[in-house]
Amino acid sequence: MRRLAAALVVASLMAPAHAQAPRSEAVGVIAELRRIVSPDGVQAVETVRIGGIDQVLSIRSQDVRNPVIIYFHGGPGFVEMPLDWWWGRGWDEYFTVVHWDQRNAGKTYTASGPNDPALLTPERYQRDAEEVVQWARKRFGKDRVFVLGHSWGSMLGLRLAAAHPEWLHAYIGMGQITDGRESERRGWAWAMAQAKAAGNAEAVRELTSIAPYAVGTAPIPTASILLQRKWLNQYGGAVWRRTGAAFELAALRFAPEYSDDDVRNAFKGQPPVTQALLPQILAADLSTIGTLKVPMILLNGRHDQSVSSDVAAEWFAKLKAPSKRLVWFERSGHHITSEEPGKLLNTLVTVARPIAAKAGDVAP
Repeated sequence: MRRLAAALVVASLMAPAHAQAPRSEAVGVIAELRRIVSPDGVQAVETVRIGGIDQVLSIRSQDVRNPVIIYFHGGPGFVEMPLDWWWGRGWDEYFTVVHWDQRNAGKTYTASGPNDPALLTPERYQRDAEEVVQWARKRFGKDRVFVLGHSWGSMLGLRLAAAHPEWLHAYIGMGQITDGRESERRGWAWAMAQAKAAGNAEAVRELTSIAPYAVGTAPIPTASILLQRKWLNQYGGAVWRRTGAAFELAALRFAPEYSDDDVRNAFKGQPPVTQALLPQILAADLSTIGTLKVPMILLNGRHDQSVSSDVAAEWFAKLKAPSKRLVWFERSGHHITSEEPGKLLNTLVTVARPIAAKAGDVAP
């Protein structure tokens, strides 16, 4: 069965577009392999009215009595629900796992179409995130849940943890945004150092063209951010020892939760979200959040230059919280889920889940 799935995936990816076999063949194999059969479990995709529009969430659990973990994806607009089928195996044995496609992204884009640009604001997304947590608490009858925020989702998660600690067992930050400008400056300096070491005159010239980078108080121009990312990603600053930042996206095409329309729409709404949100996100300074009233777990990729793991660790060292834990992933950049999925699951089970167990929020 495993060889069949791999063969179908490889054949589909390598064949010319006009000759590709229907994705349904591979998706059918994957869907059956990961079908939840436990009588205590749940496997569902639900459309919920959030922020005045239909937004889509997936739910997977072998036992709904286990603690809920809600995943806030990054980007903005980089959906991760359709990647869960290959990096998230095993999570549903220990947690009720909720993935949420944010407005203008993925299945929510299919359900609701493009948003009014006036609604593409950090404040609107923050209110959406709060509604998602409130929905999950009611849906599963839980006083508290875990939130795991990745990259842009970590901004939503950290702000939610600061505002509503009573909703959470703990907040889990991964690729955690803290001081956005300082992270950007360090990323630019790292990319420049790599370019000079490689003798890459084009990269040096382009990076120099946006200097001084991320200084002052004005939002960083989107074009400058994307140019910095171009060379940072080229040298492995997003994914350790890989060129680029999207190596796992081939998995999206075979996501059982995604229809053909969902695959086509996955990133259709991302360009306006990038223009509207990215400069504001990277100009934010969350390092002013010095105290949390909820446990905090920080998951840091040792080689993450995209959102500097060193900047996050420096903030975390000063943070005051009821309990806190920093876990370094030595073979990861910004994409811990894809780079070290085994260690990530082990960390969630051994570090996060015991917090819920103390509250009696685990299956017998």
